[in-house]
Amino acid sequence: MPAPRWTRFVRLRDFVWLLLFGVLAATSEILDIYVIVPLAALAVVQIIEPKISYVGTTRGRVLWIVVKLALGYILIGFTRGIESNFWLVLLLPVVSAATTLGLLGTLAFTFLAGGAYFSFLLYLDLSRFTLEWPEMSVLLLRFTFLAMVGNLANALAEDLRVQSQKRLRTAEQLAEANEQLQKAEEAVRRSDRLAALGQLSAGLAHELRNPLGTIKASAEMLERNVSKENEVAREVAGFIAEEVDRTNSLITRFLDFARPLRLRAERADLAQTLDRAVAAVERDAPQISIYKNYAPEIPPFPFDAELMERVFFNLILNAAQATDAGGAVTVKTRPAGGSVEVCVIDRGAGIDPQNLSSIFNPFFTSKPQGVGLGLAIVSKIVDQHGGKIAVESEPGKGSVFRVLLPMAPAAAEIPA
Repeated sequence: MPAPRWTRFVRLRDFVWLLLFGVLAATSEILDIYVIVPLAALAVVQIIEPKISYVGTTRGRVLWIVVKLALGYILIGFTRGIESNFWLVLLLPVVSAATTLGLLGTLAFTFLAGGAYFSFLLYLDLSRFTLEWPEMSVLLLRFTFLAMVGNLANALAEDLRVQSQKRLRTAEQLAEANEQLQKAEEAVRRSDRLAALGQLSAGLAHELRNPLGTIKASAEMLERNVSKENEVAREVAGFIAEEVDRTNSLITRFLDFARPLRLRAERADLAQTLDRAVAAVERDAPQISIYKNYAPEIPPFPFDAELMERVFFNLILNAAQATDAGGAVTVKTRPAGGSVEVCVIDRGAGIDPQNLSSIFNPFFTSKPQGVGLGLAIVSKIVDQHGGKIAVESEPGKGSVFRVLLPMAPAAAEIPA
């Protein structure tokens, strides 16, 4: 398998560094162990710098730059000090600081490098050298050159950082937009599935009710006309009637799902609607404590209180059924801009991550005796209000169902 492009690039860059330091060694006026060792150490430091994770921290960067400055200082000291042609190696720590530590770090290491270089003036033999303006101007020019290169490198690095942050923000915005688009596409697909299944359910329900009525009437007639001694026949007739009633109940739920919703949006109090749903669940699941955490600042707003009570009852009942006896369910409300968010929180078994994208689909259920229409109808009612419903769940830790309802007036009648 060929090496990745970035790996080949790193290897080429390492080779270029070795070549450049080799040229420095070959052109040095002084070439002994005191020159070779600092040069080789600088080469090693420069090459392995991007390969050490510690250098990625601020402390690591500062330490690495100090190491470069110390090695450069040693090299200059062993090659005639203030007169050394290797004074330019001080650019290594200055440029490194400029590209990683910002403007203040650049200035600090520029003055530190300049001070290190000027410290060699202390070792001059004043009987052989004089420090007059021409010599001082050369030294000042060298320091100015260090500062100019550091400032330019810092400006370029800062521009790269700004561009990188812009690209990162753009990438995050694109990722968020893509996520929203996927959610919108899923909502459209779910609406299409709901419409198709609703039409199918309505057709089947109407076709099944007539024969079911005939079957029930026949069973009742059989039960009335069979002799009391024939207990088996009477029992079977009773079973037939019970199963017909159960099937009729199921058909009624199908029709509820398929029937176009006619919203009667009137100004109502959300807290009172929730209270009625909570009271109904408390009667069905007395072993579960239900805590209310309502935001008092939410004013009455238009929504269909009867349908939304059905939504909240279904969600709270599901949460109670998912919670062990003695556990608790929390119902929480809060304003969210021009909308209201209602959260139903439980600490039950949670939902399998593989099922999260399907729980609002009709006929999907994890309950042995479930039909899979409860959450589908809930989703349909919330959608007709112009709202959104979402779920967050972690297996073993519970679930949070969030219903977002707009506070703007809803249409009085909206077809499915």
